[in-house]
Amino acid sequence: MAELETIPGTGNEGRVTKKDMLQYIEARKSGAAAAAPAQTAAPTPTPAAAPSPAAPAKPASSTAPVSGNVEIIEMDRMRKLIAEHMVRSKATSPHVTSFMEADVTNLVNWRQKVKGEFEKKYGEKITFTPIFIEAIVNCIRRFPMINASLDGDRIIVKKDINIGMATALPSGNLIVPVIKHADTRNLLGLSKEVNWLAHAARQNKLKADDTQGGTFTLTNVGTFGSLMGTPIINQPQVAILAVGAIKKRPVVLETDSGDVIAIRQMMYLSLSYDHRIVDGSLGASFLTAVAQELEAFDPNRTI
Repeated sequence: MAELETIPGTGNEGRVTKKDMLQYIEARKSGAAAAAPAQTAAPTPTPAAAPSPAAPAKPASSTAPVSGNVEIIEMDRMRKLIAEHMVRSKATSPHVTSFMEADVTNLVNWRQKVKGEFEKKYGEKITFTPIFIEAIVNCIRRFPMINASLDGDRIIVKKDINIGMATALPSGNLIVPVIKHADTRNLLGLSKEVNWLAHAARQNKLKADDTQGGTFTLTNVGTFGSLMGTPIINQPQVAILAVGAIKKRPVVLETDSGDVIAIRQMMYLSLSYDHRIVDGSLGASFLTAVAQELEAFDPNRTI
């Protein structure tokens, strides 16, 4: 592992590519590998590419005195990349987070009713994730500026809708596999892709292309029991949606006979967005549209 850590990566965000590995192996055979990492490690592009707030983080962690009853755990390569990516995102994009709650009772009841038949008919489990993605895609069509990136002073609006879904790995690290052309898939197609990517992530079988090209990201913090979160934008995207845990709560409902209190399945949604491109009205309007899309889910929908 120590030797692997010294191999300089030329891939996206300093990742080590197959080409890097082959070149290193050839250099090691010729006896040049021992000197090569030492010479290339110092000018590695990651610190230079990272914004200034990332610079003091490394010296602080490596030079701070450690005392008391502690355990020191060295970051693995993926955790280092995640840390640098998060710091760079916060330094690059002025983050704003809006919150909304949605009554997803119809959605929950529908899934509970059809999940057995769905798996029997298609051989796939139906989770909440593809339903959330379907709602997001429908709303992105109405608010295309959410599906964009910033290049200098140019706003790049993406015509393809590629939804990333934050997924926990067995190591505890997070990775974001991408569902390409999510707008061209029906609920069954989304379910198949979500299930396959989640399984591949847990088995560490994702390919590099499986995590590339995302235009918007969904993260389900409710999986870990959180009611809501303030997610960090996955650069170079301009927005990320977090969905919280679904909880039963008493809610006031308006009826023809007057207001009543009922037990409903409620969920919080939070949208973090890049205020350089997405202002409060657009961010809040998109988030409200997603919540309304989920609340309007047809409980009699066929599979």
